[in-house]
Amino acid sequence: MDSMSNDPAEALLHTYSVSGGINYLAAAATLPSRPAIDAACLDLLSLLFPGFHGAPLVDPGDLPDLTRIRIRSLRARLFPEMVKSIGPRTEAGTQVTAEIESILADFLGQLARVREMLWSDLDAAYEGDPSATSFEEVILAYPSLEAIAIQRLAHILYDRKLPLIPRMMTEWAHGRTGIDIHPGAQIGSHFFIDHGTGVVIGETCVIGAHVKLYHGVTLGARSFQRDQHGNIRKGGKRHPNVEDRVTIYPNSTVLGGQTVIGARSTIGGNVFLTQSVPPDSLVSYEANQLQVVHNKLPHAPREPNE
Repeated sequence: MDSMSNDPAEALLHTYSVSGGINYLAAAATLPSRPAIDAACLDLLSLLFPGFHGAPLVDPGDLPDLTRIRIRSLRARLFPEMVKSIGPRTEAGTQVTAEIESILADFLGQLARVREMLWSDLDAAYEGDPSATSFEEVILAYPSLEAIAIQRLAHILYDRKLPLIPRMMTEWAHGRTGIDIHPGAQIGSHFFIDHGTGVVIGETCVIGAHVKLYHGVTLGARSFQRDQHGNIRKGGKRHPNVEDRVTIYPNSTVLGGQTVIGARSTIGGNVFLTQSVPPDSLVSYEANQLQVVHNKLPHAPREPNE
């Protein structure tokens, strides 16, 4: 055994000398800080749900000043992290500053719109779960609303092609809720994930309005294109579209970029689906056979046959 193997520090330092891979020492200061992004997510929740997240309000009259303070604090926290994220791809510091200022202004300017969208998600959760007793309970205790809120915000930054930070935001929510929604997914209003644990929604999913998912649902990729060297090609439409008023029950998997779940359809539990289904379908397994039938009650999702 050589002397290096007896010295853990020397052995580690030797691996650090290799360029690329998990080593990023030469430019470590340019990576966004995970604790800072985690804190920014908490700041965002306090702005979206004042009184539920963040410091409690002593007097409702304090809300205007507190909101402005929170926005200034959020901006101060995000600006340097965005600079770290975007800096390596540009050379001129003034160009980086101008781009970040534009992204931040757009992001902060859309907070009110996102909050209005979250009202629809809150309604969907309350109306879609008979055990929900109040809006307050949904905001305080339902993980899906938190995961959806962060994803909707991260999607704004994703659309602006900001590297790293959108995915860091949704992974923060994933760690807290067990719900993994890529920031690239496009999600309509009145979205509800019941229970939520184990839900996975891929980057190129397009989800309509009034869609309801249960725990363990995967909206994923069926296969990946590869180049002449066998490497996976990045990008492209890989994940399904789910049209308006679709319900997907627990532990079902829907795969493929060309797969479309037609409006008002119901996908039963434990279904594995790689083909499109027309609107008003009821999809379930009977005697180990996939069944796709016309749903006679198009506006009211019904339980699949067991």
